[in-house]
Amino acid sequence: MMVSDASTEDWATIGVKILSIALIPQGGGTNVTAYTAPSPAPIINLVQLDQLGEIIGNATVPVGTYTGAVVTVSGNPTDIQLISSADPSSALLSLCNATTTVPSSQIQVQGTTGTAGSLTVPVTVNLVSPLVVTANSTNALDLEFDLSHPAFIVGHLPPSGGGTPVWAINFNGPIHHHPIADVTKFLLRDVYGIITSGSDAGITITRVFPAEPAAATPTSEDIVRTTLTLQIVPDATNGTLFYDVDNPAQNQTLKNFSNLDLSYVRVAVRYQTGGTLVAVRIWASRTFGNIYASPEGHVLHVNTATNVIDVQNENGQPVHLTVTNSTVFYQGSTQISTTGSGIAFLSNLQRGFKIHASVVNPLASPLVADTINIEIARYDGAISAANTNGFSYTRKFSTSKDNYTVTLPYVSATTANGSDPVSGAAITGFKWWNFTYPTVVDSGANAVNDFISATNGEVNFGGTPPINVSAAGESYATWNGTGWSVPWAVLDPTQIQLGRAATGFSYSAGNPTGSFTMQVPLGTQAVTVNLSTVSGSATLVYQIDRTGTIVTVTPVDITTSAGQTTVKNNLVPTTPVDVYGVPQANGTIKSYVVFYYTGVRPTAID
Repeated sequence: MMVSDASTEDWATIGVKILSIALIPQGGGTNVTAYTAPSPAPIINLVQLDQLGEIIGNATVPVGTYTGAVVTVSGNPTDIQLISSADPSSALLSLCNATTTVPSSQIQVQGTTGTAGSLTVPVTVNLVSPLVVTANSTNALDLEFDLSHPAFIVGHLPPSGGGTPVWAINFNGPIHHHPIADVTKFLLRDVYGIITSGSDAGITITRVFPAEPAAATPTSEDIVRTTLTLQIVPDATNGTLFYDVDNPAQNQTLKNFSNLDLSYVRVAVRYQTGGTLVAVRIWASRTFGNIYASPEGHVLHVNTATNVIDVQNENGQPVHLTVTNSTVFYQGSTQISTTGSGIAFLSNLQRGFKIHASVVNPLASPLVADTINIEIARYDGAISAANTNGFSYTRKFSTSKDNYTVTLPYVSATTANGSDPVSGAAITGFKWWNFTYPTVVDSGANAVNDFISATNGEVNFGGTPPINVSAAGESYATWNGTGWSVPWAVLDPTQIQLGRAATGFSYSAGNPTGSFTMQVPLGTQAVTVNLSTVSGSATLVYQIDRTGTIVTVTPVDITTSAGQTTVKNNLVPTTPVDVYGVPQANGTIKSYVVFYYTGVRPTAID
């Protein structure tokens, strides 16, 4: 059982407690519990799982076919942790300061059941394809918390005149099934544990989780101990790199684990066919803080003049990490060639990359990087100049020196690139999909030309200078020996500025599309926003109500006449609206999510 997430720039910690996961049998019957959290349940920081999986446990379940899962999350505001990042977007800064812990009194979890102090949120997740469990077999199930889903965290601040920001947390919708076409290609976050036994064949570790919020220098008292165990085998072919943090003279390459003693370990693992966990690198110490002190997080800044990168920790603080010519870079389980290591490689890092480092001396100040594992080389932003060779991402941050415009080539047409999530057919070359339809993958001979056509739309709201909105997306790149290449891209819904409806929502019975027009601050012309009313592909519409300090997020089903009427009666001229959508070549917006606000309006937009 694994959980993962999609990324967010604004938060250093989004901590949740997953209490249980149960599988839903095909055809009915009693749900089968596949995971129950230890007591106390650890808080899992979803921000650290940017395209990575966190193994939360192993389970033995009855043979059968399962079509869904029920994920039960703690709904107590005190069990939710929100810590803003060190350099968030201007939108978040309008609601809270950088590196700020949001008080639980300002967090409101939607859809809870139970009584105060024991609130839970059960979320039913339909599996993209059935999970078929046969005797003596291994399956991997990954459930993804989509942090970039617009309805996951909705911040609301009243207009000027006072008021307290309220953060509405909505788990229904942002949690979905993430199919794993090839388990050997699935990236896993380093696991922490205590070695309980070891032999030539492998080690057994008992999982521990760092307590949240993380202590500056964690000790054995700052961890959540569990009874969950994992069996990990050595890389018998290539060897497992072993780092003795207490005595670096003992560092070595191991092909068996018979001599490992009982200690705290951080293990970089990968799956092999059949589901066996293989150790790529192991850091061991008698002191937990020594293996945890190594920075993990998203890159905040890269300074090629001083050879220092800032890595954001889980408390939103930047950790300064010095790179030397002895620093070795990895991507996943593979060492980047020596020609790309050390100081010379720094220019290939960008803000937003997700890394986990090990340091020469965890007690030194400043910290000096021994190894840097680039878990995700993440590029995102506005897409432009797409052609048959590649395309460009333009990304702007609050700190302008971090901005980049980079042109990335596609991977070669012969590069193995996973499998189709529906058909299972092998894919080679570049692939892409819409955020709205993660299982509808465009690959093969026409993928590049289709991508070029899909990204050439632009919307103009007028104004001086003109307010233009273009297609946006994200990718994580792979190192090709001399630079980064893009194996895939996902088209994200572009967030339009908070604006107002210029004309109200209109639709006609039987028409697959409804629409309204909207304007944005400093814009001089209205733009048409189209909403799909077709079941299975309908625009997600949410009504946001605020009365006093209570914020309610209500989904509105616009595939029904009742839902369409609700939107028509409330989304009228001057109504504040938030729109996320894909700009079209005809100057309209194909919307994915629409928020409209009633009751107390959000922060003034005029």
